[in-house]
Amino acid sequence: MSVVRALDQADLAAVAGMFQRMLRKKRGPAPASLVDYMRRFYLDAPDWGSRLRSLVHVNDAGQVSGFVGVHALPMKFNGRQLYAAICSSLMVEDHETDPMAGARLLKAFLDGPQDISFSETANDTSVKLWTRLRGVVLPQYSLDWVRVMRPATFMLSLFANHMKLAWMFNPLARIVDRLYLRKMKGSQRRWTGVVANASSRGAFRTSEIDSGSFAGLLEPLCAQFPLRPQWAEGQLNHILGDAAQKPDFGELVYVSVASPNGANVGAFAYYARPDGIGRVLQVLALPGQAGPVIDCLVEHAARRGVSGLRGRVQPALLDAMLVRRIAFIPVASTVVHSRDPELLDAMKNAQVFLNGLAGEQWSQLIGGRFT
Repeated sequence: MSVVRALDQADLAAVAGMFQRMLRKKRGPAPASLVDYMRRFYLDAPDWGSRLRSLVHVNDAGQVSGFVGVHALPMKFNGRQLYAAICSSLMVEDHETDPMAGARLLKAFLDGPQDISFSETANDTSVKLWTRLRGVVLPQYSLDWVRVMRPATFMLSLFANHMKLAWMFNPLARIVDRLYLRKMKGSQRRWTGVVANASSRGAFRTSEIDSGSFAGLLEPLCAQFPLRPQWAEGQLNHILGDAAQKPDFGELVYVSVASPNGANVGAFAYYARPDGIGRVLQVLALPGQAGPVIDCLVEHAARRGVSGLRGRVQPALLDAMLVRRIAFIPVASTVVHSRDPELLDAMKNAQVFLNGLAGEQWSQLIGGRFT
């Protein structure tokens, strides 16, 4: 008889093998580095007082055939202390033999002691499971945004994800971009280009900072959200340390944004890889300041030689993005579940800080290197 139980040390090789085949789309056994990371990420990492556990589905033959990765996020809502459980990987193998395995696994996860459950990387199959179990899709949190800055190298970077030899044409792409951008005025906005010396941010100033300083800005810049993370002591350092270990994404850069009078009005963190597409981990802005902060991000990345930017949408930034030549694409859905109607209403009405650091994009399981 199949069962769902907590992840154990002995399950790691099987879980890593599923991850290798199903999510990394690679044949062969999982590398030892992936098994070791999953041990550290799911078993050895602090639980921050939540006692939440990742789960495995074991089939009738006694083999691990499914997995849901779980990590905890302390949160608060109008003074209430809560726990969210983040679903970081949901996998079921041999679905034809046991078509209900995914539903049993997800139901066991949602029946846990957490106040909120969510995932920011749900595919179409996962969304169907979540909604059948009274989960809700948050459309305003479920888009990726893209800003093209150097069109030729941007397209080359896309091709290089599938054809490694495409990087041989980088010198030619740089020349094409240089000729194209030379015809643009510094303040001109196009869908397909940003001049590296552009200045549309007025008197707003940017300063590169370290991870500790960035962590210190999160609390005041998230205070506008009634439902927001309440990271435990040491948790942000743990998260940011993990996030920095993605060499294929480039250097993780932290930047603060100050208004003309010197007050901090925002910050952002993104991976800067010259000629590559910069992955934006987080954008933070005080109410009414999203536009200048986004301008600062785009212009900072252009000076760093990034060919484009890609990040996860947050509703608080959406209005400012709509007028800044930013495109939006559906890649994965953010789905949530709660037995508390008040919490569910807050999430439906975009009163929650989700995605990025309040999610799973920081994990090495997304963009990490395992060989």
